[in-house]
Amino acid sequence: MNTNPLFESAPIVLFLEACDTGKRLDAFVSEKTELTRSAAVRLIEEGSITVNGKTAEKKQKLSMGDCVCIVLPEPEPMEALPEDIPLDIVYEDDDLIVVNKPVGMVVHPAAGNPSGTLVNALLHHCKGTLSGIGGVIRPGIVHRIDKDTGGLLVVAKNDETHLALSEQLKGHHINRIYAAIAIGNFREEHGTVSAPIGRHPVDRKKMAVIRNSDMRSREAVTHWSVKARGDADGQSFTLLRCELETGRTHQIRVHMAYLGHPLLGDPVYGGGNTKFEAHHRSLIQGQCLHAGELHFTHPRTGEMLHLSAPMPKEMQRLTEILF
Repeated sequence: MNTNPLFESAPIVLFLEACDTGKRLDAFVSEKTELTRSAAVRLIEEGSITVNGKTAEKKQKLSMGDCVCIVLPEPEPMEALPEDIPLDIVYEDDDLIVVNKPVGMVVHPAAGNPSGTLVNALLHHCKGTLSGIGGVIRPGIVHRIDKDTGGLLVVAKNDETHLALSEQLKGHHINRIYAAIAIGNFREEHGTVSAPIGRHPVDRKKMAVIRNSDMRSREAVTHWSVKARGDADGQSFTLLRCELETGRTHQIRVHMAYLGHPLLGDPVYGGGNTKFEAHHRSLIQGQCLHAGELHFTHPRTGEMLHLSAPMPKEMQRLTEILF
């Protein structure tokens, strides 16, 4: 498969390989890009996706060598608006705010999530006094965590604070510590994963460890240590403390899967559909990962802030059962 590197500004061109023969067009497009199945169908119906230069149907079956061309529409202008959504505030002053994001909440508006995000809630709570560096969609956002990961985020209320926090992040001076439940038993008590991460070369919805210098990837380092070990339903599990040295998309999830220990409840990287999950489905709402600790220097006062947030009650219950 060949993809145009200008993914967001030029047509996406995909050439079918033997393994893709017989796939439906809508399914193929969803699998090979970041588009959802419904978005792919909509683009096909609008004539924005062609096969070998001709208009196609969503149920059209594809053959080896077919050329699929996707023309993405110009993005509609968006602006995050204030929404009265409750926040779990861990720390706040005139310069910054640290919140405990709940599992299931998206950090900022994007396609498919135009409202109900953390940014919408922050705009209401802070009365619009957030750093403008992130633009109208990501005001104040210094770093992010996945939708299905809960935990601590620091948000800047002014540009000076935003720039200072970004420098700390770039210099690895903000300590972000996570609790994670991984599948399997680790042989060692602690270790470090130093493996570059980039967009998966085939599945555009995923990240992957990519060591090929020709592929676009960035340095990624995760330090981990074992907190507890347990067994259930004939399978081993490990409670980990993971500290990020870098902050790549899905970093801990990718690195643990790379070690052969995907996170419990993470179907994207191989941690879904375990017997244990089937027996405790109400407690597992995605990957079992929690951003529980955040340590950084306050940009204005110079004080070292050590902040923490407890695991969500569902994840806490899982640890009680397993460990």
